[in-house]
Amino acid sequence: MKNIEKYNIGKNGGFKPFFISEGWQIAQLDYTPEQNIEKLNKLDRHQHTDEAFFLLKGKVVLISAHYIDEIFEFEVELIENGNVYNIPQNTWHNIAMEEGSEVLIVEKANTHISDVQFLFLKENKIKEMKSLVKQAFCKKK
Repeated sequence: MKNIEKYNIGKNGGFKPFFISEGWQIAQLDYTPEQNIEKLNKLDRHQHTDEAFFLLKGKVVLISAHYIDEIFEFEVELIENGNVYNIPQNTWHNIAMEEGSEVLIVEKANTHISDVQFLFLKENKIKEMKSLVKQAFCKKK
């Protein structure tokens, strides 16, 4: 009888749920050009789950935003190895990644299919977010 299960994540890039079980999933997100700070133009949120992030390699900045009545308050943090970062449900967020970066994500099962809303940012907010993220990338790990 074998009790240890092994999952191969693969190297195709992008978001890959690789373990889904009884209401939750683990996924890996590898760098894609869409996660480069020069391409980010939106935030997303999940109404039915928190989302936890763990850095596997590279440099990643977690972005969250408090958004009420067209007013934003961004918060950004350079993710450090050895820490788990949680985004509570209903929190607008995204991540900016440098090329070669990988993160592990834990959330409710099929969140990426049935529980995601997008908020496309106006140009002035994209600029503000980029500036904050670039400053965070410059911080030492």
